[in-house]
Amino acid sequence: MRAEGEDAGAAATAPPPQGSQAGAPRVRPSRTQARASEAATASEVAEGREADPQPEQTAPRTGRIQVPVPSVVRARERGRIAEQNPVVLRTEALTKSYGPVVAANEVSLAVHAGSFTGIVGPNGAGKTTTLSMISGLNRPTSGRVTVHDVDVWSDGPAAKRLIGTLPDRLRLFDRLTGAQLLYYSGVLHGVEEASVAQRVAELAEAFSLESALGRLVSDYSAGMQKKIALACSMIHAPEVLVLDEPFEAIDPVSASNVTEILEKFVAGGGSVIMSSHSLDLIQRVCDHVSVIIDGSVIAQGTVDAVRDGMSLEERFAHLTGAGDAKKGLEWLHGSADSD
Repeated sequence: MRAEGEDAGAAATAPPPQGSQAGAPRVRPSRTQARASEAATASEVAEGREADPQPEQTAPRTGRIQVPVPSVVRARERGRIAEQNPVVLRTEALTKSYGPVVAANEVSLAVHAGSFTGIVGPNGAGKTTTLSMISGLNRPTSGRVTVHDVDVWSDGPAAKRLIGTLPDRLRLFDRLTGAQLLYYSGVLHGVEEASVAQRVAELAEAFSLESALGRLVSDYSAGMQKKIALACSMIHAPEVLVLDEPFEAIDPVSASNVTEILEKFVAGGGSVIMSSHSLDLIQRVCDHVSVIIDGSVIAQGTVDAVRDGMSLEERFAHLTGAGDAKKGLEWLHGSADSD
């Protein structure tokens, strides 16, 4: 799908940054280097050695000690590595107004190569608006979005060759079969026709959709439609995935499978920026997080930095004021003799 007024098509991707040694400008890791780093971290976890020698502690008032699970350890290590990598996606003072309503207010984000960034915030905070402007589906009122220095709104076709998008409120060509939808997604993104069939088969296997490829997408469940839409966003091998609630309506087993696929994508040098209402998921798989409230970014950085010694849920409640005691609804909890 494309934003109104945007041209369809694809162009050649921007050349990758040049390599460098320590002390020189930072460079994007190669897929081989990224996989080697991930393997080394996994080996440390298997041997019981964490990258951070100090145990992770919650806020002092709780007195609890959390032992990071392997996925959390990997995310923390990945975050430290990603901080040294170049920025591949950047927004500068991105703003979207609908008359007097400001849906996004000068949002500035920086997504590093090889990072997994979560966007969190209350309902109506501006997460979907921000992601749709990043992916070229909703034109900003002001501000700038670049992917590998390609401007999303002045060179849309070239930028979209670098971005894979899973938008909010899926609108699929559901009168096509799953195989047809994947095929056309690949061809329209500029993938050579000879390669499309192989990618369709591999994506279908990865997302456990092999048996459904011959069925109309309109007959898919909500979770299956979400998975095939995610597969469509990846078929052209983008550099960055922009995903709006990718785990919504997906069952726990499929969610674990999708998480593994996204983690491998990041381990191979790609970058993911996604929104989710599951703070536990964000804390477990993401290495960076941005908190958006009322259209503005009020906190961002590595997950550990934003948590500030608390759980992400506690920190989120503190930032949003959601933990404040609420009065009212006494009538809902009244007793039988309340009259």
